[in-house]
Amino acid sequence: MSQRCVEQVIGLLATDEGLRHRFEVDPHAALRAMLHRGLELNPCELDSLAAIDTRAITRFARSIDPRLQKIDLPGGGS
Repeated sequence: MSQRCVEQVIGLLATDEGLRHRFEVDPHAALRAMLHRGLELNPCELDSLAAIDTRAITRFARSIDPRLQKIDLPGGGS
């Protein structure tokens, strides 16, 4: 079950602009927020995800069709 949650986090980081920005600012806080929403990650997974190169995630996100992206609009308050 944990692997599925790891995949969810990576997918969300790739398709959710607001989450990606929050992750860039404070990876641990962004991951804690996901835990509070029900994702299950063990300490090793949390540390590994927090260490993801945000530039690599951003490059990957840019390669995904924009129709699959969740755009963060100013004042949207996600």
